[in-house]
Amino acid sequence: MMVVKVSASKASGTINAPASKSSMQRAVAAALLAEGTSTLFNPSFSEDSLSAIKMAECLGASVKISKEKVEIKGGFNPVCEILDCGESGLGVRMFSAIAALSDKEIIFSGSGSILNRPMDMLKNPLESLGAIVVTMNGKLPLLLKGRLTGGKAKVDGSNSSQFLTGLLFALPLAEEDSILEISNLKSKPYIDLTLDVLNKFGISVENQDYKEFFIPGKQKYIATDYQVEGDWSGAAFLAVLGAISGKVTIHHLQLNSTQPDRMILDALKMAGANVEKDDKRIIVSPNKLKAFQFDITDCPDLAPPLVALASFCEGKSVITGTERLKAKESDRAFTLQKEFSALGIDIQEFENKIEIIGRKNIEGGEVSSHGDHRIAMALAVAGTKATSPVTISGADAINKSYPDFFNDLQKLGVVLETIKEE
Repeated sequence: MMVVKVSASKASGTINAPASKSSMQRAVAAALLAEGTSTLFNPSFSEDSLSAIKMAECLGASVKISKEKVEIKGGFNPVCEILDCGESGLGVRMFSAIAALSDKEIIFSGSGSILNRPMDMLKNPLESLGAIVVTMNGKLPLLLKGRLTGGKAKVDGSNSSQFLTGLLFALPLAEEDSILEISNLKSKPYIDLTLDVLNKFGISVENQDYKEFFIPGKQKYIATDYQVEGDWSGAAFLAVLGAISGKVTIHHLQLNSTQPDRMILDALKMAGANVEKDDKRIIVSPNKLKAFQFDITDCPDLAPPLVALASFCEGKSVITGTERLKAKESDRAFTLQKEFSALGIDIQEFENKIEIIGRKNIEGGEVSSHGDHRIAMALAVAGTKATSPVTISGADAINKSYPDFFNDLQKLGVVLETIKEE
């Protein structure tokens, strides 16, 4: 376990946004299913992305990795009886649907918090479409056997859109056409990202207002070159850093991205931060920050950076749409309340909202990531405006999505040190 100490700092400089693991994982899945070789540029090497690559290899892909690109020779043909998804929720929910295209019996396992995250939303839709599914009381390990034939299924999207993403990847290869009836879909922009990747790999899906999807069967994925987007989720922490601790310029972000966390710019503007943007860069710098109200129903991963931002906004900020945070890497709303309270912030968690009363500076102290990458990053950013150092245990949780996070903070002038690593 890594422990990092962050001291008060003035941030300044230019940085590239990390590569998006959401974009990367989807591209890996599409490349697996395509005949021929696809090249993924600007690849993500986060733990979740590496888990996706390993699962793709287990399902028949040949992968060649270099610093600047990942080459994937597709060809769906499962060669492993057990697939380890690591701690990736998208990984297991997406690749389980893909694996169900085979009539081989496959077990999905994982580690850490993923073992406590719900998987029961997979069972009924997959069985309606021709597969057999066995879970451990609705959680991992998951045993499944295909093969998916297509047809009609109902999908509950209230907990996560990730399994719908998996079906949208798998069903174009089914023998029959498919119709998916969707209820209570959250995080619609992530489905937009899925549809964008599918389109780039030659797949057609009809989206009827996110309530029903028609997927023609017997389609073929076309191998292609794919540029992995910059990650708005990781960049959100850099943008908040700019708003509270100095002028930060961020490159490699697409303003027209389908990633929902691009809405961090709206929140920053509501809070009064200076935000400049063009096709090449985002520039965020401090201003008099005021309380804001923001709904994260479609962008739940923004909760941690928004709490960090609200901690320095005058007045009471309210973050709504927080009900799904319990099923993240930690019980994220509870964890944010616990750890930011330890730093002197008046923060209260309610059933579907978080209220934060901001102040000029936070207190220092010892806090924990609870194994949650986004909690570690939020605490580190807030620590740059603390009256004494903030010491974060479990700081290596960042490897799940943004392995270079602390290196990038140092490039921007943040004073930090690793004081313990086991």
